[in-house]
Amino acid sequence: MTGHHTKITTFYPRRGRVSARHEDALARLWPHYGVDIPGPRLDLPELFGRRAPVVLEIGSGMGDATVAMAAADPERDYLAVEVFPPGLGNLLATVEEEGLKNVRVAQGDALELLRHMLAPGSLDAIHVFFPDPWPKARHHKRRLFQPGNVALLRSRLRPGGALHCATDWPHYAEQMLQVLSADPELSGGIIERPEHRPLTKFEQRGLAEGRQITDFLYFRGVRGEALP
Repeated sequence: MTGHHTKITTFYPRRGRVSARHEDALARLWPHYGVDIPGPRLDLPELFGRRAPVVLEIGSGMGDATVAMAAADPERDYLAVEVFPPGLGNLLATVEEEGLKNVRVAQGDALELLRHMLAPGSLDAIHVFFPDPWPKARHHKRRLFQPGNVALLRSRLRPGGALHCATDWPHYAEQMLQVLSADPELSGGIIERPEHRPLTKFEQRGLAEGRQITDFLYFRGVRGEALP
């Protein structure tokens, strides 16, 4: 009998109700704004219709932070990755309502997108806000922040590009700090939440429950180099 390999994912494939508004947005707007994963290598200037710095947001949820940051940062383009249709539908509907031209959305595994669809050095920044903490010890292997995954994230950043992350789980924060600081081509550490990162409803609930929020900001570059 031959063996088989089980793919370890960093997200839980839960389902959610897709409202009529979200279904309508997905049907109408996906052909223009949507990216399927897996897929061919992306030409980012072609995808956005211009040549501009690109920010990848992994796990955009309902899209509140994506919309706020993209609206305040029109000189950069935002590619938001999410697996759950309600979030994708809500983001697309809001992008249309706000008239944003610098947002595209992708559905599927962000690691597959990074490995096969984005060229090395093609991103100006990567945002990972409140990834699934997988709190049970037996599930820690599913956490996004593992040495190999961090090396992949870093490789897709341009030299000097930024990796901005946040979590509300103290144990995960410890692991993130350890793994990020161990990467030989990342420089940075823990920061206060910058004003440009919106305070989301999810984060507000966590704060109300007494959770500590930890932000990390790292830049791609050999330590000792002048970085932004």
